[in-house]
Amino acid sequence: MLKWLIRRKIAAFERSLGYDASYMREVLDTDLAAFLRVARLQGMSDYRKDVPRDVWYAVKVIGAMAEDCGPCTQLCVTMALADGVDPRVLAAVVENRDVPADVRLGVRFARAVLAHSPDADGAREDIVGLWGKRVLVSLAFALTSARLYPTLKYALGYGKTCQRIVVGETVAMRPIEAHA
Repeated sequence: MLKWLIRRKIAAFERSLGYDASYMREVLDTDLAAFLRVARLQGMSDYRKDVPRDVWYAVKVIGAMAEDCGPCTQLCVTMALADGVDPRVLAAVVENRDVPADVRLGVRFARAVLAHSPDADGAREDIVGLWGKRVLVSLAFALTSARLYPTLKYALGYGKTCQRIVVGETVAMRPIEAHA
């Protein structure tokens, strides 16, 4: 009965966001306990305290782009649009173009963290100075959790599709170096 309810929730999620979550159904069919452990991580993925919405989503999109060449990145963009993020900001993040100053700080932080760059230290200090430590935790969770699902999907053999990212009415062209 529980698996049936979970399958319905997965199907509703897929319909509402235009996303194929077959890999999650495989986890569910293989081991309910494993699925429930992954589902618990959603709380980390949703954690957003005190951070501006556009900054938080920009970081999530960058995290997804680091691990994914399309569907998971598109999912992050679709969720951001549904939550009211300006499509121009999202397109700029995907295309690695200039973004508004507050978003720029989040983007700089996310890219530096992913590159294991010492520049992350300065960005981290700027974030804490501007918004506080809870924002730093929110952004760290956003970046980490955005990478989790694409990695899980690829590990299970479902990460074989690349696609262009659609932001509103625009197809955003990802720079080649965004996904190695």
